[in-house]
Amino acid sequence: MCELKVILINGETRNMIMESVTKMVVDGENIDLYGILGEKETVKGSIKEINFGTGEAIILHK
Repeated sequence: MCELKVILINGETRNMIMESVTKMVVDGENIDLYGILGEKETVKGSIKEINFGTGEAIILHK
């Protein structure tokens, strides 16, 4: 199973906001992140990159 670590970039700052993400749903500027255990977090931004090789998704904060 592919799980991602989600990194939020805000200017020069990089923050890991969630680990073990299995689903990402984009609705306008909102991105809903769902974890392997059913947890959910919503962030505002746009997806810059998803890299399954490194297991990271990069979101640019809006």
